Amino acid sequence: MNTPALGLVTIGQAPRADLRPDAEPLLPGVRMVEHGALDADRFDGDAEAATRRLLAPEDGEPPLISRLRDGRSVLLGHGALVPRIESAVARAERDGAAATLLLCTGRFPAVRATRPLLFAEPLVQRAVAAAVGDDPVGIVCPHPDQAEDVAARWSRLLPGGARAVAADPYASDGSAPEAVAAAARTLAAGGSTWIVLDCIGYTERMRAAALRAAERPVLLARAIAIRMAAEVVAASP
Repeated sequence: MNTPALGLVTIGQAPRADLRPDAEPLLPGVRMVEHGALDADRFDGDAEAATRRLLAPEDGEPPLISRLRDGRSVLLGHGALVPRIESAVARAERDGAAATLLLCTGRFPAVRATRPLLFAEPLVQRAVAAAVGDDPVGIVCPHPDQAEDVAARWSRLLPGGARAVAADPYASDGSAPEAVAAAARTLAAGGSTWIVLDCIGYTERMRAAALRAAERPVLLARAIAIRMAAEVVAASP
């Protein structure tokens, strides 16, 4: 019997060296097939500025943020990403993925796929809503320009409401765990009884920092999404 495969599609570039240490323990017996939506885009030399302009969010559009292969981050809009995501999904399916998980907690239109395609955002939001009940929730998101939109989207879902504070998970100076801890502490001080790290870039190390700082339960979006996707793969014939 072939080892079942889960396609992991990021909106940045693969491989995600920050993702595998957290993902692999959650996927016993499952092979990961990883592709990035930006794998074919150039972020070196003279091409970088033009590429970043092409992928940038429209004026007033809440940005997406993801990780490049070299560890730097990039701000993205939705429009240029959809055909790139579809290409990455197709590559994952060609590599044998029984199901593919889009590893981004942003909101996307329909993406073509021939096998089950799972979106991280609804997986995470529904799981969190089931866990927290009527409690107020604090959301840590990657970029300050996302905070208002993120808080509004989560508040529509959660009876106890939601507040959002930004902390960049891709900070190149290694300060991300401390920034996430500070954001979680602020949310807890404001009355949040649960904390959600709402970006695939947040790691188990950052969760641990947030737990120590906030002394509240901390839910990690990447762990929720991967656990749910692994169940879909396990159910596939």
